[in-house]
Amino acid sequence: MTEPGLFELEAVVVGQPKRSRWRRYMGPVLAVSTVKGTPLAWVTYTDGTYSVLTETSGEFLFRIEKFGSAKFRFTDAAGREVGTAGARGLIKTRQLSLQTEQGRPLLLTRPGLPYTEWHLTETDPDGGPAPEILGRVTVSTIDSWIGLQQYVVEMDPRLDADERRTVVASVVCLHLLRRPPGDSTAPV
Repeated sequence: MTEPGLFELEAVVVGQPKRSRWRRYMGPVLAVSTVKGTPLAWVTYTDGTYSVLTETSGEFLFRIEKFGSAKFRFTDAAGREVGTAGARGLIKTRQLSLQTEQGRPLLLTRPGLPYTEWHLTETDPDGGPAPEILGRVTVSTIDSWIGLQQYVVEMDPRLDADERRTVVASVVCLHLLRRPPGDSTAPV
C-alpha cells in the first residue's frame, strides 16, 4: 500500500521546523508534514523574491515567486504557471485571492477575531450570504520563546490535487506575509 501524495491529503501541517534557541539554524524555512508529523516537503528561500517547495526526497514540486508587496505566482519545473495568490488593502493577511491552474478562483479569508483562523471559500464572505467553507487554516505558535509558527491546513475532500497545491502554496505565501524573510518581529 502506497502513502498518499502531498496534494492528495485532506490535511497537512505547514510550519517552521523546531530548532535550537542557541545555535544558528541552517535548515529549511518551512516544513510540510502530515498531521501525525511525517515530513513530506521542505520550503527554502533562494532569495527575497522566490521560494522553492521540494519533497523530502529532493524532488522539485513548485516555485513561489513574489512580485511587489503581496502578489505571488506558482510555477512548476518547466516554468509553467500553476496558480497565483495576491492580497489587497492595508492588512495584507486578511484575505488572499487565489487562482488554481484550471482558473478556479478561491479566497483565503480571516473572518475576524481571533486572528488565528482563515476560511477557504469560492466567494467573498463579506459580499452576501455566508459562503460554503472548502477548507480552514489555523495558525498557532509552537515555540513562544523564538516564535515558531505552524499552520494546520484542512481541505474539503472535493478539492482536486491542483486546487490543494494552490492552497498549500497560499499558506506558504500567508507565512511570507506574516513573517517576511529576515524579519524577527511578531506575526501580523
